Amino acid sequence: MTDETIYAAVRPLRAAVLLHRRLWETITIRSVLAKPRRDVRLDLFRGLANWLIFLGHIPDSMLAWFTTRNYGFSDGADLFVLISGYTATFVFGSMMMERGFIIGVTRLLRRVWQLYVAHLLLFLVYLTAVHYMAHSFDELHLMDQFNVAPLMSFPVETLSQGLILKFKPLNLDVLPLYIVLMAAFPVVLWFMLRWRNAVMIGSLALYLAARHYGWNLPSYPAGVWYFNPFTWQLLFVFGAWLALGGAAASRWLLSSRALLVLSGGFLLFALAMTLAERIPGLREYVPDGLAAVFIPNDKTNLAPYRVVHLASLALIVVSLIPIDWPGLKSRFLQPLIRCGQQSLSVFCVGLFLSFVAHFVIESGSEGFWAQMLVGAAGLWIMTIVAYYRTWSKDVDRSRWIEEAGG
Repeated sequence: MTDETIYAAVRPLRAAVLLHRRLWETITIRSVLAKPRRDVRLDLFRGLANWLIFLGHIPDSMLAWFTTRNYGFSDGADLFVLISGYTATFVFGSMMMERGFIIGVTRLLRRVWQLYVAHLLLFLVYLTAVHYMAHSFDELHLMDQFNVAPLMSFPVETLSQGLILKFKPLNLDVLPLYIVLMAAFPVVLWFMLRWRNAVMIGSLALYLAARHYGWNLPSYPAGVWYFNPFTWQLLFVFGAWLALGGAAASRWLLSSRALLVLSGGFLLFALAMTLAERIPGLREYVPDGLAAVFIPNDKTNLAPYRVVHLASLALIVVSLIPIDWPGLKSRFLQPLIRCGQQSLSVFCVGLFLSFVAHFVIESGSEGFWAQMLVGAAGLWIMTIVAYYRTWSKDVDRSRWIEEAGG
């Protein structure tokens, strides 16, 4: 056997070994959290997500036109889940790295319990409010409209199903999704701290499989979850991936003019498709084949174009608003930032207020300015709650410091 023959036989083996090494390096990158510096942009846009969710949950009103869902494929819920994955990773990932896996898991599960208790409290208050308003003001259609009617026929079973998150009144879908994603996150985070890219690839595979095979969780009394956890986990894990070094590794994308142009073009396309779905006159100009893909907007299974739309928005916003942007200190943005910092309280209050706002508008405040006043009042209450929670936490923190020092 000649040297050339040996070399020819070894060359494919060497290429295979090199390919295996490169693939292994790609999926086993050690995760590195960003420096512990609070990114106010996260608070700003999480607060914005809460405001958008509140306005978007007021049906049959002009207020929904002040939300992003009427101007693009993604909306406040997409933004909320993405940022939640990022912030959860930043907080509990740091804890796992510094204090160990057990400490991190116990703190994470405590947060899951807090979310669950908040959901139960909101669930009971929401049911009671819808039932009271519907019967006290002879507006019985509210029972069906807000999916509370099963409570009248099967009260015990309905409440039992609510305890396990299978029964959800109208608009109470985001928090159960968040609870499920956070409950599964300890295991996911453990793997992500070691194999960030591999977990991201696995998340994408689960997303594609769930869409292909129709995987979802059952709801009560019929149907499936409005936010499919098997698909929406992609945004949550993507947020975690960004927090664990993915954002730093992708920073070169911000300097790509071609990508920014493509992102802007896709946002304009999404605007046209979304308006065509809302305005019958524009729908006539959209080819049927194109409309079949984008109309209606598949929110339950998180259509791929929603992910691309959110990613395009994030790319443009991050390129325009750096972390040290002076405008973040503007007093006009402080209400949004406060609402983002006290996200859970503001979120729960906003969901309840969305029903109250709908009832007020339906009861006679249907004019444009009346609707604007109702919407502004709701946002004002949410902001007051955020400032109160901030003040209350500061008082508790100063008291703890005084007791520790004394």
